Amino acid sequence: MITTEHVLAHGDAADVCANLRADVLFDLVYLDPPFGVGTTMTARGAAGERRGRRQPGSGPDAYDDPGGADALVAMLAPRLAAIRDRMARGATLYLHLDHRGVHEVKVAADRVFGRGAFAGEVIWVPGNGGRGKAFAVTHQTLLVYARTAAEKKSLVYNADDPCLREPFAATSLSMHFKQRDAEGRRFRERVIAGKTYRYYADQGRRLGSVWTDIPAMVANTPLRREGTGYPTQKPERLLERIIRASSAEGAVVADLMCGSGTTLVVAARLLRRFVGGDRSPLAIDTTRRRLDAAGVGYATLPMARATELTL
Repeated sequence: MITTEHVLAHGDAADVCANLRADVLFDLVYLDPPFGVGTTMTARGAAGERRGRRQPGSGPDAYDDPGGADALVAMLAPRLAAIRDRMARGATLYLHLDHRGVHEVKVAADRVFGRGAFAGEVIWVPGNGGRGKAFAVTHQTLLVYARTAAEKKSLVYNADDPCLREPFAATSLSMHFKQRDAEGRRFRERVIAGKTYRYYADQGRRLGSVWTDIPAMVANTPLRREGTGYPTQKPERLLERIIRASSAEGAVVADLMCGSGTTLVVAARLLRRFVGGDRSPLAIDTTRRRLDAAGVGYATLPMARATELTL
């Protein structure tokens, strides 16, 4: 068994949890499971190859994504239970899903954590998705849970972090922010229940639960340096916001379906410790190369098969 600043394991999420030392607990978990698409997802390994659903011209296989919400729930429920048992007191879990299975998974997660442990949800609008004549679904959902209902009030949420702020609307700035302090900063004051609150224009307003300012890796944007060709790779800005919002420096951040390793790279950069894992050999290879390129050292976790769970 290994304890270190950073750990990477090639194995199932439940097995990773079973093989860690008893004193290794997660302060923040991000989980981006398969969405129940019903296909094999492929990566772009070389120029000209296609990534995403397997088709002619696709690159190497990344992972199998069994179809349907029932299969997704059957896969996730026992792994969520194993992760819950590895969460520290006051830890937070973000579970990233889309319309295919979010409702069924929400019910299953309520059973694992307790309905009262549900802390809310984030609607992420990545900027891609079809907008045809039929009803279009252009967002994804991140379900947020505490370890238990009793710990929901203990969750870390750094509400004043700049990454959780957005600019005030131009109309609001012109109508309300007419005063300046001794340093020349524009502000407004409001009296609520007899108490005066001051808001500065340059701080922006606190972000709500709908995030529209972080585009997906391929949403109307040029290719990014952080792109690895791995399917469903999430942008670093998204994970940076989650990690800064829900953890402090030195915290243990876990992503046991780590894919291309975005969570791990960002966690290390933000001075958090990580525990990463994935069943996919391609995911682990991609993550290793990405961590090595960033100069991030890590230990590998020797894995013993501890469960009989299957996808």
